[in-house]
Amino acid sequence: MVGSRFRYSRWDGTQKGFELDAFDVLGEMADDLLYHGDPMAALRRLMQEGFTDANGERVQGLREMMERIREEREARLENSDLGGVYSEINEELLDLINQERQALSDRNALADMELGDPDASDESKRNAELAAETKQNKGLQLDLMPDDLAGKVKGLQNYEFESNEAQQRFDDLIDKLRQEMVNKQFSEMAGAMENMSPEDLARMKDMMAELNQMLEQKAAGEEPDFDGFMEKYGDFFPENPQSLEELLEAMAMRMAAAQAMLNSMTPEQRQQLQELSNALMEDMDLNFEASRLSQNLQGMFPDAGWQQSYDFSGYDPLGLAGASETFAELSQLDQMEQFLQNASNPASLADIDLDRVRDLLGDQEAASLERAAELAKMLEDQGLVQNTEGRMELTPQGLRRLGQVALNDLFSKLGKDALGQHDIDTRGLGHERSYDTRPYAYGDPFNLHIEKTIGNALRRSGGGIPIQLKPEDFEIELTEQQVRSSTVIMLDLSMSMPMRGNFLPAKKVTLALHSLISSQFPRDYLGLVSFADTARELKPQMLPEVSWDYIYGTNMHHGFMLARQMLAKQTGTKQIIMITDGEPTAHLTADGYSVFNYPPTQECVDKTMAEALRCTKAGITINTFMLDADAGLRYFVERLTEINGGRAFFTSPDTLGEYLLVDFIEHKRTLLGRRSA
Repeated sequence: MVGSRFRYSRWDGTQKGFELDAFDVLGEMADDLLYHGDPMAALRRLMQEGFTDANGERVQGLREMMERIREEREARLENSDLGGVYSEINEELLDLINQERQALSDRNALADMELGDPDASDESKRNAELAAETKQNKGLQLDLMPDDLAGKVKGLQNYEFESNEAQQRFDDLIDKLRQEMVNKQFSEMAGAMENMSPEDLARMKDMMAELNQMLEQKAAGEEPDFDGFMEKYGDFFPENPQSLEELLEAMAMRMAAAQAMLNSMTPEQRQQLQELSNALMEDMDLNFEASRLSQNLQGMFPDAGWQQSYDFSGYDPLGLAGASETFAELSQLDQMEQFLQNASNPASLADIDLDRVRDLLGDQEAASLERAAELAKMLEDQGLVQNTEGRMELTPQGLRRLGQVALNDLFSKLGKDALGQHDIDTRGLGHERSYDTRPYAYGDPFNLHIEKTIGNALRRSGGGIPIQLKPEDFEIELTEQQVRSSTVIMLDLSMSMPMRGNFLPAKKVTLALHSLISSQFPRDYLGLVSFADTARELKPQMLPEVSWDYIYGTNMHHGFMLARQMLAKQTGTKQIIMITDGEPTAHLTADGYSVFNYPPTQECVDKTMAEALRCTKAGITINTFMLDADAGLRYFVERLTEINGGRAFFTSPDTLGEYLLVDFIEHKRTLLGRRSA
């Protein structure tokens, strides 16, 4: 077997690769997911709005797609004139009538020559007289031909042509019109039976009769023989429907499009088309079966668009064939728009006909829909979400990834110097390996790195066994000093947070800090407390779904109490980080009930301060990050910092993450600096 051959080149940034994956999708939907707490709702919004993949290529959202549908619909309506449905037929009829008149005139000229020839026989003269009479009679027939289209067709069907060429043109035109009439009603079905003969049309009538019978059987509670029907008439249905319901729905959509064409015409145009159809089809009862089928389908599919009509405003006349095709496309665009409007999740997009989307809208739109349909599956396959009892939820891996997205977003907003220029040496004796080494020096802990030590000896000696070690070969491992700290984030979830636009930034920075601590400082403790009218402890996995409280109140008193109790079980330095946009307006009574008052009562403020004082005595620092602080909140926080000794940060939703992240990292550096000293 010949092996595959590959060619490699240096990556220069111009090659395409690293296309959209599940992590990109989660990053795109992160803000929506954090705000609403529902992965499926976030996916739906992503599906609606669209996004840009890792190659910078736009994946169109459903809103853009529906705008493209509206543009395509308007283009057809603004460029076409429905009044031209009959013009090309009428012109063809007039042209072949003129051809017939010319043939009659030519024959009459020959007859005149015969009559004027003195040598002509009596029989020739009688034939000439007969030809003149025929010309006169046929000319009169042509002169008396009705003006309306159906009348002309019917009159010419009963007319005996003098010109064989005109007769052939008329026969070809009738065959073409019959085909177009059927196409007007049945679209793809007629396309599958091109150049229909009278026998084909008769077979179509039989097919519709049996289909009507199946419908009546179904309405009576019987089970029609669908497989037998498809075996007999399957060639009429190139889309290969798998059930009677699927077949009937497809036919209903086609016939509704034909009805929309009639609805869009003037009464005079509609009458002309109906009379023309009767003139062409009445000999095979095809109109009767089609009308019967239409009535049955309208009863089964009342919402298929039977009352739809369109207002054409262009100048390009539509012929009958062009009009049928245009109305079929308009119907398909309407169906596509309705489908996209009703799409409840990305997986439902898998049911759309991408080939039809490609034909009507273009390759880019089809590709966007195909990729959008895969969003939920990508997240599941990557293990970021799971379906639990029909509900989409984040997995632990998804939660970690979401936290990393939030953290990366915050770090991306920090300038290069945002974390300061006062790095400290954190290497020395400790518990955590840093994976750095250096030559051993007198007084160092003998924390030998075996591989590098032996490697130094081999390089020095040039190899060989036994290996002789010397003091200069010794290489020791360095470890990082670790100072454990315990933090509880108090997150304000009162009504004012979403009302002022503070909810998402606060929740996002909380998740980012959780991600930072769990990944970079795994020995640290991070607790989460939400507070509104009451406070409660949050587990990390609850954070994406947590939302604001609809009951009024900002109960810092209960929040401090709960945070203090959580930190009492921890070691190391202890701090509370409180994110809020309001002063305390609720507190707990001795019986454990929450009491709300606005403006805050003195009792509420005193109880909150008393709990802050207990935190201070327990060695807990309270650092407050204030969003949109008013005078009341500023005054309260100033008193809080006096009692506790913590710090206060007056910030905004845009800068909250930077303030909090920088402060936390600086706090860790300070602790490490003290330990090193």
